[in-house]
Amino acid sequence: MPSDGEITFADHAGRFYARRYGMAPMVGRLMGYLAVCDPREQSISELADALLASRSAIAGAVNTLESLGLIRRSRAAGERMDRVYIDMSSQRATGFDVTEYQEQGDLAQEGLRLLADAPLERRAVLLEWAAFSEFLVDRLPVLEQEWKERREALRSAGKLPGAEMLRREGRAR
Repeated sequence: MPSDGEITFADHAGRFYARRYGMAPMVGRLMGYLAVCDPREQSISELADALLASRSAIAGAVNTLESLGLIRRSRAAGERMDRVYIDMSSQRATGFDVTEYQEQGDLAQEGLRLLADAPLERRAVLLEWAAFSEFLVDRLPVLEQEWKERREALRSAGKLPGAEMLRREGRAR
């Protein structure tokens, strides 16, 4: 059974993700609860019980977070149910996935082709959108490398769990 503090944290996360990203509050509540729950991997039923929500609401939130690359499902040998957990190993989860910005840049370029003969003022938004997308595509790999170096320094200092511990848990990065 989750503590009052864990539920409060999940509620705060729900409000944050709803306000900041327009997600359904249950999606954010699930993300928040998965960040603090013990054990880290939970079944849909366990999550529904903990968050006092329907299994279908939890399943919907799991599908949303899974499609965003923020959580994963796993199933131990002999189990008949999936367990979900936060997965910080993907570029999407850490915000370093450049494909989103490549697609935005491509979309801006499409608009610029449509407005090829239009005055600069009419193309201004698309020009800046394309330039900003290109900037992020160029910079995100550099930031990702900097993060990996910092993460290793934090692991070496004992401030983050080491890769060996994560491998034992089946979640190596």
